[in-house]
Amino acid sequence: MKWFSLPATDTQITHKSRLWLYGLAIVVMIFLIIPTLLVIPMSFSASQYLEFPPRKWSFKWYETYFNSSAWMQATATSLKAGLLTALLATPLATMASYGLHTSRFKNVKWLWMLLLTPMVVPHILIGIGVFYAYVKLKLVNTLLGLVLAHCMLAIPVVMLVVGSALKSYDMDQERVARSLGASPLYAFWSVTLPQIKFSVVSGAVLAFLTSFDEIIVAMFVSGGDNSTLTRNMFNALRDQVDPTIAAISTIIVLITSVLLILTQYIGQPKSN
Repeated sequence: MKWFSLPATDTQITHKSRLWLYGLAIVVMIFLIIPTLLVIPMSFSASQYLEFPPRKWSFKWYETYFNSSAWMQATATSLKAGLLTALLATPLATMASYGLHTSRFKNVKWLWMLLLTPMVVPHILIGIGVFYAYVKLKLVNTLLGLVLAHCMLAIPVVMLVVGSALKSYDMDQERVARSLGASPLYAFWSVTLPQIKFSVVSGAVLAFLTSFDEIIVAMFVSGGDNSTLTRNMFNALRDQVDPTIAAISTIIVLITSVLLILTQYIGQPKSN
């Protein structure tokens, strides 16, 4: 086949020479994806317990989930927290990335490391620290407290995505706009932002998913009417093995996959 003899990179390495690498990538992907995919058929089981493969098929556990006021309230809390986190963390992280990228401060790399610290510190330590701070501020079990805590985790993620885009962006374009009389804010809004918008949108999606999937910090700062979906899932698995968890996990996988696919679609160049 001609495809095997075509170069895979600029170094003229052919696809045939890379077959071992493709095979290894497929094996790794299967190893990572299969555990997630096993949950999907388990969610359609009619059994009172988690079983694979299901002996009988049913939508029973999806009906249980959608008819449960507790699960619906937790889902609404997670969705609200995720959206608010994305709306707050994305502009803050974009401004931080832009400011640090254009800064002439000699030790700017240390500021980057400081702002990325929440990605390095174990989340359980963050949860403990945030909990004790929230007790004094009376923010425990509040939506505001949950959003602020999740923003702390989401901002570093968005900063990495936007910062990567800014590194490949030619800042001279913005400088030209400013030399022609545009204000710094207008030059950023009309010249820079349109060219890094895909990274900003991707960062917003990742910020939403960071909040929506987070459980450790939520265990410390959420509860009552503002308990998150993942927190309730953890409590359900701890108290009893409820197959409803498989149905919820399938829905979460679907939401995550759809958002990532939409992000990639938006980022593709449009043909004229």
